[in-house]
Amino acid sequence: MARAALRTALLLPLLLAACAPAIGPRPPTSAVAPPADWRTDLSATGSIDARWWTRFGDPQLAALVEQARANNVDLAIAAARVAEARAQERVARSLLLPSLSVGGPAAEARSLNAFGVATESFAAQPAFQASYELDLFGRNAAQVDAAHANAAAVAAAREAAMLSVSAATASGYVTLLALDERRTLLKETLTSRGEALRIARDRAEAGYTSQLELRQAEAEYRAAEQQIPAIEAAIARQENALSLLAGDAPHAIARGGDFDALTAPAVPDLLPSDLVRRRPDIAQAEYALAATDANLRAARAQFLPQIRLSGSAGAVISSALSDPVGIWSIGGSILAPLFQGGRLQGQFDAATAQRDQAAFAYRKTVLTAFREVEDQLALIDRLGVQENALVAQRAAVAGALRHAMNRYRAGYSPYLEQIEAQRALLAVDVQLIQLRADRLNAYVALYQALGGGAPG
Repeated sequence: MARAALRTALLLPLLLAACAPAIGPRPPTSAVAPPADWRTDLSATGSIDARWWTRFGDPQLAALVEQARANNVDLAIAAARVAEARAQERVARSLLLPSLSVGGPAAEARSLNAFGVATESFAAQPAFQASYELDLFGRNAAQVDAAHANAAAVAAAREAAMLSVSAATASGYVTLLALDERRTLLKETLTSRGEALRIARDRAEAGYTSQLELRQAEAEYRAAEQQIPAIEAAIARQENALSLLAGDAPHAIARGGDFDALTAPAVPDLLPSDLVRRRPDIAQAEYALAATDANLRAARAQFLPQIRLSGSAGAVISSALSDPVGIWSIGGSILAPLFQGGRLQGQFDAATAQRDQAAFAYRKTVLTAFREVEDQLALIDRLGVQENALVAQRAAVAGALRHAMNRYRAGYSPYLEQIEAQRALLAVDVQLIQLRADRLNAYVALYQALGGGAPG
């Protein structure tokens, strides 16, 4: 009879295993294949350097990026999250090991016996206990796999944050030098319009021109003058933003050179198929998908029995005994779910839906990565064409200004023609500075879109 009961207990897990739901495949539409090549051909010849920000030719830019990578507060938070995830992984791994504990309850008492005589007694029961769950159906192993994948996803998120901070710092520094260039341009414009105002005042006092031309010259001077404080405020804000990225209080940012000294790096030679292995956000999405796969296996294992073994050994020490008495016990248990009101099925369905969400999230991340690279390649290409046209436009506007000045001095045209030509030249110069800054920032964004300097 006992053997039959034991045989039934051993066959129960196998019988219940047939009742567990099957894990379905990932949605076919969540798969993604990289294109053969990029849409925009820029004749890429460069290689990706781990310290790609040094290729812009400014030592202060490189130093600022290194400082941000070392001291940025968001990166410190991300590092703490990695430590937390790895600690949680160690907690999950403990499920695969036996649980050992030791205890020693003891008591000493004084009481009266039936004859009214006081007696003292002492008793202790030290014991060593052990328990272990046989992970026959992989529930604990799946939880360990999920924790490991989650820790890897958090580590990849930290790498993505590192790349984002590096790119934001490099882009912020480029923008800062562009603002410096605009301030220099405005100061030069203010100087030239100040000279024009002096000439107009002298001519008005001598009666050669009317008060209209004098007021027009003064208005143009004030128009240039009022733009300088706005640029200086923008420079201060940009320096404060860079200080925060570098993990420091707001302060002035040192410059390694001027705006014109910045060089555009070469476009890296990288195929779309290589991008999937480089981007940390893609690695994060892949690890997150692996974690949901493991969680789904753990949810399926909830339908199956849990088998636990336990044992203890110790001794009874008492003043009522002449010698300690050894005690021990060995046992086990099988706990199998029979009716849970749909809870286990609901958990399994939810885990399946989370796995499918992670699969589509991975597809979206990969497609977004392809789009970001394509966007920056197209932007670099078109901004280069636009810059050539803008340089030609500047030459034409500068020539128009020279003719307007000569005509005005010869008395053939009113002062308004010269003013309009000066305005046009200033607008083109400002646009040219902004366009060059946009193109340099597009290179920064390209390196970020390509995953930085090293494979993830």
